Amino acid sequence: MQLKSILLWFLALILMGSLAIYQRTTGPTYPLKGSVVLEGKEYKFKFLRSQDSDKDAPVELEVPEGTKAIFRYKRFKSHDDWTAVELEEKDEVISTAIPMQPPAGKVEYQLAVSDGEKYIPLTDEPVIIRFKGSVPDFVLIPHIFFMFFAMVFSLRTGLEVLVKGRQTYWMTTVTLLLFLVGGLIMGPIVQKYAFDAYWTGWPFGHDLTDNKTLIAFIFWLIAWLVLRKNRANRLWPAIATVVMLAVYLIPHSVLGSEIDYTKQEEKPQTELTP
Repeated sequence: MQLKSILLWFLALILMGSLAIYQRTTGPTYPLKGSVVLEGKEYKFKFLRSQDSDKDAPVELEVPEGTKAIFRYKRFKSHDDWTAVELEEKDEVISTAIPMQPPAGKVEYQLAVSDGEKYIPLTDEPVIIRFKGSVPDFVLIPHIFFMFFAMVFSLRTGLEVLVKGRQTYWMTTVTLLLFLVGGLIMGPIVQKYAFDAYWTGWPFGHDLTDNKTLIAFIFWLIAWLVLRKNRANRLWPAIATVVMLAVYLIPHSVLGSEIDYTKQEEKPQTELTP
């Protein structure tokens, strides 16, 4: 029985690791990577899609000597015209920066490099970057810790249901407490630092990160309440696990906080220095 429990915990950790990798590689705020072939050589690039709001976001690309490029950008959800900047290689690097925005402000941008005959856009569509406030480690680390183990315990609870084990109730209790602290207490504090709002999910907004945390917590709360009366119940812990998996398959930060500049008084954006 002890070996069986150890194997189930190990499996829960593996599943959690897989979910974490999926979240990290599919979210709209993680860097966009790609490559371009210039003069017969492949050059890799990485475009930022998230940046602290107290500094410009760098855009750099290694290129052959003499390469020219055009960088264009504008605030996302605005009436701005595109601003285009001509760039030239320096020390075999094309370099510029996206002007800083307030927390939740977004900028769409695109870089096109010349192959000597025409300019080649490096991305089919403009890249969108969101600026955010800096979150201190003493807030961010506990939030990540509690959410990570909330996921581990929820997966372990689901496995306990699957093998018809007897520890479902206490595992559900721990899962619920971890979601409460990590998602509904620490989560809003992180949100406040990053976007100056404690909660942007239902009923005040449509932030999916907030909403999916709330949905997962509600189903685990129902499962816990049911198990308090009937420790043998397996239906609701199973439902809570499935719901948790479903909501966490949604990439992180989808439909996150953003400024709609079209609804604000127009202000000139910071100019770039080529």
